[in-house]
Parts: sequence; structure tokens; C-alpha cells
Amino acid sequence: MAHLCPVWAYADYIHATQITDGYLFQRMMAAEWFLERFHLNLLDIKIDYFPYGTHSFHHGSCQWMSIDLCWHLHQICEWGGWSTEFTNLTIMKYLISWNDNPLYPDQRDFFKFD
Repeated sequence: MAHLCPVWAYADYIHATQITDGYLFQRMMAAEWFLERFHLNLLDIKIDYFPYGTHSFHHGSCQWMSIDLCWHLHQICEWGGWSTEFTNLTIMKYLISWNDNPLYPDQRDFFKFD
């Protein structure tokens, strides 16, 4: 699943654009730079970007791993760095998000590249 890895995506982008300026590369790797472009992408597809931040990727990843990959909660918690003692169920706020849109019949279609 290398196509979903942000590090590989950045590396491919740097290679394709032939960026050699270290300052520009550092700026591009900053969360603010990424978030600004992410918000612009959401505007392009006419989705209000206000509820979405970089943490949205944790939500989406957890939901995708649970639903599509059928990962167990322990695996997801280990991936996300959360406790597997399940005393406060932090994982639940990632699996069930307040901004999920039930009007989309299948939100997971975003990950189907065919």
C-alpha cells in the first residue's frame, strides 16, 4: 500500500519537480503547508474545509483499517500509538466521527482507484 504513504508521495513529488532547495523542501514538509493545500483540495470539490484538519487522516485511516482491512482494535491502537487497555476507549472517537456524512452511500469509495 505504498500509494497511501505520505512519505513516498512527497518523495515522488520532490523527484518529479526536481526541487533541490532545502528551505523549500522544509517548508513543504510543514503541517501548515500540507493543511493549506488539503483545504484547497476540499474547496475544489465543494466541501467545507472548516471541520477538517490533519487529524482527519487519523480518523480516515482508522475507519479504513477497521472496515476495509478488517484490522482488530489492538492492531489499530498499535498503529496509532494508543493504549490497548481500552480503559478510556480513545479509539472510539477515531472510529466514529462527528463529521461523518451519512448522505454519502459509501464513503470508502475515495480509496478505490479503479
